[in-house]
Amino acid sequence: MRAMCLVFWGGRNAKHPAFYYKVRFQAAQGALLKGPMWKHLQDRQTGSEKPQVTAARIAKSRLLALDLSTSKEISSGHRSGVTSLQVDNTEQRYLLSGASDGSLAVHDTQVPTKYEQDGTAVHERLFKIDKRTEGAHQYAVSSVSWYPIDTGLFVSGSFDDTVKCWDTNTLQVEMTFSLPAKVFAVAMSPVAVTHTLIAVGSGDTRVRLCDVSSGGFAHSLAGHRDAVWAVTWSLSSEFVLMTGGCDGAIRFWDIRRAGCFKVLDQHKTQMGRRPPPRPQDTRTDPPNALQQREGRGPKRRGAPDRPQLLHPGMASALDRTSAHDAPVTSLQGTPDGQYLFSTGADSRLRLWDIETGNNTLVNYRTTRGKANRGTQIAVSPDSSHVYQPSGSVIQAFDVWSGEPHATLRGHFEGVNCCTFQAHDQEMYSGGNDRQILVWEPPAPAKVLEDEHADQDNWSDDEGKLDYGFP
Repeated sequence: MRAMCLVFWGGRNAKHPAFYYKVRFQAAQGALLKGPMWKHLQDRQTGSEKPQVTAARIAKSRLLALDLSTSKEISSGHRSGVTSLQVDNTEQRYLLSGASDGSLAVHDTQVPTKYEQDGTAVHERLFKIDKRTEGAHQYAVSSVSWYPIDTGLFVSGSFDDTVKCWDTNTLQVEMTFSLPAKVFAVAMSPVAVTHTLIAVGSGDTRVRLCDVSSGGFAHSLAGHRDAVWAVTWSLSSEFVLMTGGCDGAIRFWDIRRAGCFKVLDQHKTQMGRRPPPRPQDTRTDPPNALQQREGRGPKRRGAPDRPQLLHPGMASALDRTSAHDAPVTSLQGTPDGQYLFSTGADSRLRLWDIETGNNTLVNYRTTRGKANRGTQIAVSPDSSHVYQPSGSVIQAFDVWSGEPHATLRGHFEGVNCCTFQAHDQEMYSGGNDRQILVWEPPAPAKVLEDEHADQDNWSDDEGKLDYGFP
């Protein structure tokens, strides 16, 4: 009651600092009650807004505020540029990195090693593999990949023409695959349950499939006319592989069949998202009618010979189509498995519809692409934003509008790779400056500290107020 009298009673106490803090606090509280976020929280409390909508709204607001971390630091320990990064799929905790000096390292992104005097959490490497380690790579590591279902094994590809599988516990090479040319990219399917294949893109025109269970090559995929710089597996099927080469082509493969079944063409387009599917036809067809329409099934008596169906990837006209006018430097699918991002040395970022194979014509701003090696881009967990290295910065684009919403600056030299950690909504990037930087949303606790900074600095005498009562 006496505290409320301060607002109504003026006099000599009206000029006291506590009076101004009281008014300032009430004004801030009123602005909060009228703000859009408070309205969404009220809608969630009353049940008029679904929990998924609220979670997506908060996650998007955090992504828009992504910035260089001031409370978390990763000590890379590499003596040369960082070329590849990946966070494990099982725990979303361990960060695997490879560098151009042939070294490999693993960091724990959740448990810091030590704290600096200013409170910064430092995450030093758990272990490092360099040229002094037995069986290590002798040249630059171009790509790394975790085993999809276990952190006890990881894979690395190098310019020394080898792909190595490492035991995380013993730090020894379990198996080595020798290839006829430099290795540019390795990838394992995160959704595979029936195979343990490593897709390898190299200076050879063939894409090699290495079988971890047998220790040998399963088979090779022929179709590219130049080196393959980018490989990635589909997130909706464990048998679909997508590759990009220096011939500017992006090819889709079903590893159970010979030849690719789709080649992307930059001139085959659609405007934005794919329209919803049409209602299914409920007509009753006679037996084998569907097979006959597709050119399969038994042929009717007296019917003319059907023309032989050419495989889309093997037809001469479609085989010469290109997705970029220069080498394809990276491929990255969206987490929902419906769309594919590609970048090229022509400084273009394109979004493709995986089902139709169409270019969605989203206009992203021209970026600076590397012409001598592949890069690694990242897509946010909600598939709303894409992050692309561009020189010494990282450009962040809205997926469907193509508008750049942020330019992340922190590296002193060119950025080679970036990857997302979905658990904490953090992004990690590696560059030629030998640094691994952490990008995260701002901590809300700091805002509260700033709000009460003036109150904490008051003396005891200023806190004693005379309310004017006898």
